[in-house]
Formats: sequence, structure tokens, C-alpha cells
Amino acid sequence: MSTDRPDASAADPTTPTPGPSAPSPDHTASGPADTGSPEAEPTPSAPGEDATPDAEPDPAPAADSGEEAGDGGPGAEPPVSGRGGVGESPAGSETPAVSEAAAELAAQKVERERIARRKAERQAPVEAGGKLSGKAADLLAAVRAVEGGEKPPALYFDDAPAAPRKAVAAAAPPPPRNPEPAAGPTPDAVASVEAVLTRGGAPAALAGAAATALGEDAADLLAEDPWRLLAVAGVRPAQADGFARALLGPEAGPADERRAAALVGWLLEQAALKGHTALEAPTLESALAQYGVPAPAEALERAIGDGAVLVFNEGEEAEEGEEAGEDTGPVRVLVGLEGYALAEESLADGLARLAGGFDTPADWGGGSELIRAAAGHGLVTHTGGEAARAEPRALAVAARELGLRVCLAAHAPAPDAVTTAGLLAGTEGPGRDADGQFALDLLIVLDAPQLDVETAAALVESVPDGARLVLSGDPGVLGSAGPGRVFADVLAARACPQVVSRVPDPGPVGELVSGIGIGELNQVDAPGKEVVIVPVRDAGEAVHRTVQLVAESVPRAFGIPADSVQVITPGHGGSAGTRALNTALKERLNPGPGRFGGFDPGDRVVHVPSPGRAVPATVASADARGLHLDGAGARIVVPKDRVESQVRHGWAVTAHQAVGARWPAVVVVLPGDAAQALSRDWVYTAFGRAERHLSVVHGVDQALAHAVAQVPPKPRTTRLTGLLSALAEAARDKPGE
Repeated sequence: MSTDRPDASAADPTTPTPGPSAPSPDHTASGPADTGSPEAEPTPSAPGEDATPDAEPDPAPAADSGEEAGDGGPGAEPPVSGRGGVGESPAGSETPAVSEAAAELAAQKVERERIARRKAERQAPVEAGGKLSGKAADLLAAVRAVEGGEKPPALYFDDAPAAPRKAVAAAAPPPPRNPEPAAGPTPDAVASVEAVLTRGGAPAALAGAAATALGEDAADLLAEDPWRLLAVAGVRPAQADGFARALLGPEAGPADERRAAALVGWLLEQAALKGHTALEAPTLESALAQYGVPAPAEALERAIGDGAVLVFNEGEEAEEGEEAGEDTGPVRVLVGLEGYALAEESLADGLARLAGGFDTPADWGGGSELIRAAAGHGLVTHTGGEAARAEPRALAVAARELGLRVCLAAHAPAPDAVTTAGLLAGTEGPGRDADGQFALDLLIVLDAPQLDVETAAALVESVPDGARLVLSGDPGVLGSAGPGRVFADVLAARACPQVVSRVPDPGPVGELVSGIGIGELNQVDAPGKEVVIVPVRDAGEAVHRTVQLVAESVPRAFGIPADSVQVITPGHGGSAGTRALNTALKERLNPGPGRFGGFDPGDRVVHVPSPGRAVPATVASADARGLHLDGAGARIVVPKDRVESQVRHGWAVTAHQAVGARWPAVVVVLPGDAAQALSRDWVYTAFGRAERHLSVVHGVDQALAHAVAQVPPKPRTTRLTGLLSALAEAARDKPGE
């Protein structure tokens, strides 16, 4: 697996010229280390803040959930300091319309409540002699006991799932197209929390977030258990310890049971930010020990006994196999939060329901392999590169011709498709029937790797019995922003037909990206200058060359306007991150005073209504209501108080923000201080965003080839594959099913 070194003279810094596509120039950029690393713990502000290493231990191996150098997560971004208010006049008396984010969150809350109700209806006590026996039945009964508020009889218990259900329980009414946002804490509650925070020396600015996270009794809860402050996003253990000492005095020590319980939940939430839905028990115990918790195994046992977390055994076979002397393999003990456990189990149950929904295949008159698979099965997966996206679109056309109600959903705005977020929120797509489920016969989800477990659970639970679901995507791209690896887990479980596209991505860019997908950074012929390498020595030169490429070279050589050229870089921070690049690109392409909260009409921006979503848009205007954006064929109004946290300039973005979209030309910037942030899936995603032309501003020397060949995607700890496999086995063993 070798990579040839191109001649640095093969690429002119201002005019793209043909050159080898395996970028590893002789010039090596040097610069300060990036402000984050894949292993860096999330920063205090939120999942989207730049990752900054500190002395605190990492609770889990970093997953690919947006942990780029200087990028705590795709889409979820920190406020940009120094911006003023939006508009030049104070907010008027008119009430702002319900935001897209609020509508989406409210709709998903309704879905989660419905999922929880349906889950509760299925949780009947385990009958002796039923599907499970012996130790497995006892362990499952322990799970139900904890969920019912009782103490478990033992420390660990199993997660044997129920068999796939055939009937659909009564669903909640469909959410409104424009749901009201959930009510926030009362002013009195916030004031009470502020008083407690002040008494403990914590910033009063945390009062609103603490009241929201802990409820109306937040002040009393914090006074009794100061470590509950860890429930507020961005608060770290050292800060909670100081707060506890100020309130409780000398009795607030490392051995306090309240501290250990709060740390268990906090560590699992930090792991979720990195994509994990659970952690292995030894990993969690090790992290507790690093935070000074004595007897971490006992602390974890207490948390389990109190029902704060759930524990699951994976890899244990039936007792019959053990008695026969068979090798049952290692047993992995996983610890998880109830919310993610509920989502994974609900998702597994919903997928099994759809997979077993058709006893006889329908006659759709032949067609492609994907069409034939969808005709005969309720659940199908489809994998392939960018060119393969034409296949699910052809399936949608064929199904519509048969009179079926079809919906095509994508992660980012795409032709002939709704967005997954808009579909769930009820603002896009076919709407819902009287039972609260989608009024459709076939749902095709593009960009399936971007589904996190909670979104996927809400989506699958909304697909009615008798409908079909096709999950389509490229397994090589970066994973979802939220916890879980839904698409990869479904593929690994092999619980449904898998259609693998044989359509190659065309042209030199497609050939280059295909090689990266299998760990090879190959040279490709690019007679039309489709791929150009621009060697740089340092970050300052990288910014200079990038501006030249976007503003001059690419438009002149290819006739592609500057606003159709997208810059992608590994992180937000650093001397060649999105902030530095956007500042330089704005000065060149759309200079202005930034009097609308740092923005001017015509600025390219990224709107982040919720973590994991990054909607490209253009600034249109601003007034007392907020910043007006033109994006995805619609006008978006971002309220003044949300501009700082939800809008960022968008000439340069991270690969996580770019996933799901493509542009005629892409400039990928690889400054020297980003070398450790690179991985195969990052490079695959970034390079694959280009349709016609790819320029690589290259300052990482051999780190690029090393990342492609030897740095695979970071693993995520999840339970979905095991749950799906167990459900499939239970369905096969049940007579008459």
C-alpha cells in the first residue's frame, strides 16, 4: 500500500494544473498543535465547542461523532465571541415565530413519549419456561425489576429482547405542523437556583440551564446534592467539586456517594458525545478511579442498584451451549443510560417488526436488484458511493408508478427529497395519519450513516406496519453527530437483505475516493485538472493559497463561481481552521462591517438549528426579529438571541458539516497542525464532497497517506447489533412466525 511522492512543482498555487492525486509533497508545514485532538474531552460549552485538552481523564475512547481537531461536533458550534446584537434597533414587541429548532425538538419529544409508552406496553414479566430459561430469564427479570424501581438481585443482568411484535399498539395523536416549544423554567425557579449557585461560588449564568436540566426543584436538589450540577452541559467534575466544597464544607470529599453517582452519569453522557451508547464496565470503573473515587466497582454497583444506570451482558450464549462444553465466547458487560438503552431497544424492535412484515414478495415487475429486494421485504439496506444514490431514486420512481406513497429523506437538503429532521418535525414530507404514523408505503432514507440512535428510533417507530423501509448510504463516510452507529450496526447484524451497488463513482475524483475507501491513497490521471495538489509550508501560506484558489484559480480554470466552491478543513480552531479561513474569505469575497451580529447581506453561512445539522444559507437581511437567511429554498429567521450560537460563516466548514452535500468544486485544507485529526473516514468524506474538481492545500507531509492506510474510523460502543441478532433468532425459533 504505497503512495508516490509528487513533484511539488506540479501544482501552481494560483492556477490549478494537472498533478498526481496522492498528495505528499516535499514541503512539510510546521505549526502549533491544534487546539484539540480526537481524544480530547468535550469543552465546557457544549458538544460543538472546540475540543481543548486538559488534565482530566477521558471517560471513553473517542468515537467519530464530530471529534475533529478543534471541532467538538458536526453542526453544534460555539458562540462566536465579539459579535454584537442583530440589527440596529432593540427587539420589538412582536413575538418571534416558533423556530425550526423548537418545532423539531417539540416534535421529537412527542415521538419519544410515544416510544416510551409503546415500550412499556411490551414489557410483560418473563414467564418461566418462556423464551428464556435459567440464568438468562433471571437476569432479564432483574432488568424489569430495576425499571420498576426495585433493587436488582445481582450486579449484572442480561438484555434479552422480546420477540418481534406483529400488532401495532395505539399511538399518540400526530404532532402539529408547528408545535409549541416546551415551556422553560419559571423566573422564580431560576432565581432560586441563582441564589444557590452564588452561595457556592458558581457562575449565576448557569441558573437557567440548571433549572432546565433539573426541573422546578433544581435549587433544593443542588443544595442537597451539589454534584447534580454535572447535569448542566459544560460543567466538569473539578468545577462541581469546588461548588460542593463551598456548600457542604469538609464533608464534601472524593468518597461521597453522591459524587460517585453523579460521575457515573456524567461519564456516560461524555461518552455519548463521542458516539457511544454504552461503556464497558471496566472502562467506566477505570475512569471513576482516575477521578479519585475509592472502590469504583462498588460505586458502580450502587448506581446500578439505585436504577441510575442499566447494565447488560453481551456475548453470553444459552446455558445449553455452556453445558455442552461449547465455546460461548467472552461476555462483555456494558453500562448505559436508560434513555439510550430505551432508544436502541425500541429501534431494534421497530426494525425487526418491519423486517418480518412481508410473508410473500410483491410483484413489481422486475427491475434493478434494489427494486426486487424492496418488493419482497419490509427492511432493506443499500450501500454505495455518490453515484449509487441514483439507485434509491430509481426505486422511488418505480414505486410511485405502482401507485405507492413514497417519501425520500436525506440528511441535508437534496433534490426530490425532504430532510430527515423536517420529516420528523412534521414540516416536510407526507405528514402523519390518525395514529401518528407516516402516511406512506415506502420510506427511503439516504445518508443513513448520519442517523443517530434516537433519531432512528423515532423514525422507525413512525413507519406503519405494512410499509417498507430502505436504508441507503455510504459506509465509508463519517458517522452521526449523536450517539450510536445505526447503519453500521444494521449491516453487521445481517438481519435483512443487503444490496451492494456496483456503480463506481466516475472520473479522477471518484477513482481517488474509491481507493481511499479501501485504505489506498493512489495516484490517478487527471488530464482535465480534476485533482490538484497545492503544497504549503505553514498555516499562513495555507490560508493565502486557499483564498487564491476560491477567488481566482478555480473560477478562471473551470468557470465555477466562487460561491460554488466549498472549503473543508479539519477543525474550527487553529491558524487555518474555519474561523481563520472564513475571516480571510469574507474579506476577499464579501467585505463589510458585519453590522448584523458580525454578518452582512451576501455572506455565506451555516445555520445550525440543532446539534448535527448544518444547513448552508446566505444572509439576506436583518431586523428586530433576527437574522434573515436564504437556505434550502426557504427563508429562515434566526432570532437575535440565537444568532451567536446557531450561525457561522460558511465559506469554510468542517467535514462533519459537509457530509451529505456536494459542490462543483472543493478545496480541502490540511494544515500541519491538523495531522493527528486525520483518519480514513475523514479524508474519504472531505475528498468525496467534490463533483468536478478537488484541490488539496497540503501541509501534512506523510500524515495524509498514514491516515488513509492506518487510521480507520474510531470505534463506537453500541448494543444494536446484538439486539437485532437476538430478535432475528427469536423470530426464527418461534413456531408459526
